Amino acid sequence: MTTPDALALDTLQLDTGPDPRMTVIWLHGLGASGHDFEPVVPEFAFARVRPVRFIFPHAPEIPVTINGGMVMPAWYDILAMDIDRKVDVTQLKASADRVARLIETEIQRGVASENIIVGGFSQGGAVAYELALSYPRPLGGLFALSTYFATADSIDRSDANRTIPVFIGHGSYDPVVAESLGEAALQRLQGLGYTAEYHRYAMEHSLCLEEVRDLDRFLECCGEAIAAGSSSPT
Repeated sequence: MTTPDALALDTLQLDTGPDPRMTVIWLHGLGASGHDFEPVVPEFAFARVRPVRFIFPHAPEIPVTINGGMVMPAWYDILAMDIDRKVDVTQLKASADRVARLIETEIQRGVASENIIVGGFSQGGAVAYELALSYPRPLGGLFALSTYFATADSIDRSDANRTIPVFIGHGSYDPVVAESLGEAALQRLQGLGYTAEYHRYAMEHSLCLEEVRDLDRFLECCGEAIAAGSSSPT
């Protein structure tokens, strides 16, 4: 009898061609699902140049304190909406560990760790920061959209990803995650020795076409680096 894996995440997978050797894992925000950014995939020119696998995990449903304890899809509990975001760090790190299992699965499927890019929006971006910067094998890139570096003071950083390419995008009118949190993340990264590109958009807590175009260029650069390097699993 097979016992279901309680830690495995349900996911949506979209392949833009046969036998992809590049994978993008994209984490959604609070109260959303893996379907949230599915419509963006056809807008990416880089994914028409080469086969790319997009994996959109679905967060588990848990009570969220700031929403009166309502049960909803969330990567971790948010305890208070203060300027620094009081969050359940243990849950956040546990979510990062669960997403790391998706990376391991991709490696087993023949995708090198250097060919895997991790990113997320809002809550998903906070998990992506934790995962990508602590993952023990080199990854191809990190993108953080309308989010914050929640575990900057507690993360156990990996030497393997000290030079990982980082894309940060934030809305200048964001009423949910203030842009100051995105800027603070950039400053923390720079203080830790990372190089990141920062993009500001005239939008609220959302994704706009200009950001999609900029992210497309970033992912294309990651794809070019992947094409120029080794494509064997590490």
